[in-house]
Amino acid sequence: MGRKDRDYRKGLQYSADPLPEKGPVESLIYWRDPKKSGPVFGGVFVILLALTYFSLISVVAYLSLVVLVGTISFRIYKNIIQAVQKTGDGHPFKELLELNIALPHDKVKEVTEVAVAHLNAGVVELRRLFLVEDLVDSIKFGVLLWTLTYLGAWFNGMTLIILAWVALFTLPKVYETNKTQIDANLQIVRTKLCEITSKVRAAIPIGKKPDEKKD
Repeated sequence: MGRKDRDYRKGLQYSADPLPEKGPVESLIYWRDPKKSGPVFGGVFVILLALTYFSLISVVAYLSLVVLVGTISFRIYKNIIQAVQKTGDGHPFKELLELNIALPHDKVKEVTEVAVAHLNAGVVELRRLFLVEDLVDSIKFGVLLWTLTYLGAWFNGMTLIILAWVALFTLPKVYETNKTQIDANLQIVRTKLCEITSKVRAAIPIGKKPDEKKD
């Protein structure tokens, strides 16, 4: 067997390897298990659609009422079955009632610290942009804000949230499937943007940061 044949078989073996394991959130948005991703995506999508037609209080109240009616009906049904069959199965939701749902303090502290770090970084970046530390970056930020005004005129906040939710469950999978082609195109766009930015910085001296004094 030649070297090319061995390399070909080796490539087939690698391609047949399962995808690397991801966390629970990544598994949902990458549709590793459609039986889990489907209900999560569909359930939240229906709730978001309901919020576009009804108030948040109404949606929460109706959903809670549906869940409560379902649990009461199931509890009565199980009590009747136990009475007829004379079994002592106990409360049908015993496992859920005994389940520990308290948030771990260390995890809450970790998430809080990360959120505060991102918030501080965001505030510093906004200060830099609004106070025009770098003229080119502030101009690009202004273009972004100008674009958002048109985006806000076309869509309301809830529509944008719905689109973001749909994108969360579609774009990662599309990127994973077409990673090579997308990365190549993104690299071309990134290179062009860097070239344009460099030309703009060279043409606008005020956009350049002052050189540090040499010793």
